[in-house]
Amino acid sequence: MASIAVCPGSFDPITYGHLDIITRGAKVFDKIHVVVLNNSSKNPLFSVGERMDLIKEVTKDIPNVSVDSFQGLLIEYCRSINANAIIRGLRAVSDFEYEMQGTSMNRILDENIETFFMMTNNQYSFLSSSIVKEVSKYGGDISELVPATVEQALSIKYQK
Repeated sequence: MASIAVCPGSFDPITYGHLDIITRGAKVFDKIHVVVLNNSSKNPLFSVGERMDLIKEVTKDIPNVSVDSFQGLLIEYCRSINANAIIRGLRAVSDFEYEMQGTSMNRILDENIETFFMMTNNQYSFLSSSIVKEVSKYGGDISELVPATVEQALSIKYQK
């Protein structure tokens, strides 16, 4: 049986921290589905379609990565594609506390889908999409935080 993992997130926008987790996960699993969450409680800068397009562009050279979106329970999405794993990136202890709650609930919903936590590369341990948007909004240099495609998309959004 192929190992199929889901790497969910809002990816608003995708950063080098996200790419670190996706790239490393792609070395471990046969197939990685990077899945954009459509979270109605958040007010994203990019539409789901725009985020998917950015992810497709920056992962185009990773052959076992595909990009999708979903709304609803992550476990239901995993079941729909026969995924047997979820990959979650961790930056700090505070991430673990939050992720443990979701993982515990997912285990109750389906004990056959495992969650794997990956520590992000130390150089990205501070990095979040929110901080990237904030720095970009005020004209700061984000070239070491996101791929050029994402940097350009942010520049267009903020009309720099």
